[in-house]
Amino acid sequence: MGVDSKDNKDEGAGDQGIMFGYACNETEELMPAPIHYSHKILRLMAEDRKSGSLKGIEPDSKSQVTMLYENEKPVKVTSVVISTQHSKDLNQEKVRDSIIPYIKKSIPKNFLTDLDPKEIYINPTGQFIIGGPDGDTGLTGRKIIVDTYGGAAPHGGGAFSGKDPTKVDRSAAYASRYLAKNIVAAGVSDKCLIQLAYAIGISKPLSIFIKLADEDEEKVSNIKKIIENNFNLSPRGIREMLKLNNPIYEITSAYGHFGRKHTDKGEFSWEKIDKVDLFK
Repeated sequence: MGVDSKDNKDEGAGDQGIMFGYACNETEELMPAPIHYSHKILRLMAEDRKSGSLKGIEPDSKSQVTMLYENEKPVKVTSVVISTQHSKDLNQEKVRDSIIPYIKKSIPKNFLTDLDPKEIYINPTGQFIIGGPDGDTGLTGRKIIVDTYGGAAPHGGGAFSGKDPTKVDRSAAYASRYLAKNIVAAGVSDKCLIQLAYAIGISKPLSIFIKLADEDEEKVSNIKKIIENNFNLSPRGIREMLKLNNPIYEITSAYGHFGRKHTDKGEFSWEKIDKVDLFK
């Protein structure tokens, strides 16, 4: 027996769970720098591969950027790992030469000044010719950290992909990112973590937890009141607020669900910063 809504009443959450949203001012997209640059490397590679200017590199690829933080700010890249599928005609030296320029294009020069070339790992296990489902298949829900914040913030554990927007695993994670991003964009804090907790059959969140960079409790209390008075965080309220019932999810299958640009088609509606004045 599921949880539904009749006579325009709010349906309860379909399951219990805790969802997180996060934003920080490390990048223009208000995302943690390491995951942002990891995605950017792969996006630029894909663009050139599809245009034909990057030859011999195949679609299956993943990246990882590790950065040193001082005083909670990223100061330099300490290592980069990129594994990419390639044609059998390319040896590993040619693969490396093809990929290195994308690291330099994607990451600001000041972060790369002290990067030891030995800490750039391109296909560290050797050739990578068989990729995609032929090489490694699995269930929906793998790699949930690369879909979110790269480990910079907690994750509730529920995968987004494969779930419809009535599931708070997905919709409440989007809503909490939406709130956190607008709070940081408003200049309230350098970073913001929002946690929403739900119980099965209950429409409103059981709790709203907010953590700011300066941990100012009075500021947190004020933000919480703004959220409670202006945002309907029930499953239905979130879907209507972010227009999640529309077919907008295909584009989320690559490069993560956050730090993206919202489109005229309604994709990435949770990335809008249209509530800045409210939080200011």
